[in-house]
Amino acid sequence: MKKWGFWHGFMVKRKIIKWIRKDSAAAWIFLAPSGIGFALFYLIPFAMGLFYSFMDSTVNGEFVGLDHYRELIASNSFRKASSNTFYFSAVSVPLILALSLGLAMLLNKNIYLRKWLRTAYVLPLVVPVASIILIWQILFDWNGSLNAWLSGFGFERVDWMKTDAARNVIIIVYLWKNVGYNVILFLAGLQQIPKDYYETAQVEGAGRLRQFSSITLVYLTSTMFFVVIMSILNSFKVFRETYLIAGDYPHDSIYMMQHFMNNMFTSLDIQKLTAAATLMVGCILLIVMGLFALERRYRQFME
Repeated sequence: MKKWGFWHGFMVKRKIIKWIRKDSAAAWIFLAPSGIGFALFYLIPFAMGLFYSFMDSTVNGEFVGLDHYRELIASNSFRKASSNTFYFSAVSVPLILALSLGLAMLLNKNIYLRKWLRTAYVLPLVVPVASIILIWQILFDWNGSLNAWLSGFGFERVDWMKTDAARNVIIIVYLWKNVGYNVILFLAGLQQIPKDYYETAQVEGAGRLRQFSSITLVYLTSTMFFVVIMSILNSFKVFRETYLIAGDYPHDSIYMMQHFMNNMFTSLDIQKLTAAATLMVGCILLIVMGLFALERRYRQFME
């Protein structure tokens, strides 16, 4: 009996060691800490928030269905915040894609001070937002540097943060903060394109526009897809800059979804907060799934 138990334990240990040596098992072992952290700090809290969005209270609450979602859709503040967020993403994402791709193509060539320019575009990624906001406030204040320059050239002063111009300020801040990250990704994609393709295209008489559309864009499909997703996600994270520059209740043109949720948290309206967060996550998932479907169809078309 003891011999059989020893043999059984030996075989179990041998199977475990054999399973660990597999590539898939090793991958799961290395991914387990990140998966546990993601579940504890993201997945489980989101599931709890989704559950609370259907309850009338977080403590001994009763199920109220979609009442909180109906109140949100009927709320003028929520509709203003959602429309401003959609407008900001719809304008800033195409701008940052065009700007970052153009800068990446420029830096991919042998231009003067190329290494210094690459470093300059990366610097905004490592500078803390809170420390740089003071410079933006000095620049765009009523008595700030920009208005001083405008008045010096004979133009009228602009109250940047208390008019519709505040939206342009936030777009500029977003571009400044995130363009370097996209440039790095595009540069990595451009450097993987063989130069022989461009030389062959030139021999066959293809112009720069034809080379860009038939070679550059085609081989940057995967990189472009990833950059679009990251740019959309970063556009939803612009709340930090907006909050530090304009405060809790900024101008109506830059009142974002995150402002609405932050104000709901301040007033301890957890149900509306979780309902708004659920709708926001749902919209992001729909956009990402649509991009995945579009990228898949584009690949099938190219094949």
